[in-house]
Amino acid sequence: MPDVIDKAREAVQERAELPGMSLMEHLTELRTRLIRSSIALVICFFIAYIFHEKLFAIITAPIDALHYPLNYTHPTDPLNLYLKTSLYGGAIIAAPFILYQIWLFISPGMYSNEKKYVIPFMVATVTLFFGGAYFGYHWVLPSALKMLIGDFGHRFHPIITIEDYNSFFLSIIFGLGITFELPILIFFLALFGIVDGRFLVKHMRYAILIIFIIAAIICPLPDPLSMCLFAAPMLVLYALSVGVAFAVSPKKKEIPA
Repeated sequence: MPDVIDKAREAVQERAELPGMSLMEHLTELRTRLIRSSIALVICFFIAYIFHEKLFAIITAPIDALHYPLNYTHPTDPLNLYLKTSLYGGAIIAAPFILYQIWLFISPGMYSNEKKYVIPFMVATVTLFFGGAYFGYHWVLPSALKMLIGDFGHRFHPIITIEDYNSFFLSIIFGLGITFELPILIFFLALFGIVDGRFLVKHMRYAILIIFIIAAIICPLPDPLSMCLFAAPMLVLYALSVGVAFAVSPKKKEIPA
């Protein structure tokens, strides 16, 4: 790991020495990107709220299929849930624009040959997140509900609140969605010269151990088979990340455009 830390320091120092904006210009640019992203999020929130009933129906479909009713304990819980649902839906709608703002903010510190990755970056980021969310929604969440409530809790009467279910839903969907972004993380680490394909192959055994530890933490089910179900796509993504690292590891630097 010390060699990774040293490479990270070298990458930061190297890019800090590149010709570009001053500190105040960077802060101004950051403020501009945050304001534009916030405006986009607010607009998309109101768009999503128009369809909040349909969004809520999508969220509750897995538990409705098992015929378990949802309850609430406070008069404001339904309203809060609709607002949260609209916020998350709005964030998903606004994600491409927000990602583009992030790219515009970091692009001044990138070499000209690296800026060509903007479209692949956006497409891959959105696709991988939705791939992880789809995997969680169609396979992990229904299996978790069936096992936890139908199998382990079959002798008891479940009282599931909308807040508890919403938190459980988000932990699986967003957890897997973010987990599927592993190739994007490796992409930037490789692009900045912090890791490369050989490094990832050499330390694969440690990566496998870390993947299974993460799978055990985020997996909502207690059995080893379910943990392996979480770990399997992460192992595939790590293998994909190795290929990404070999493809984008910088060989020759160019001056930023």
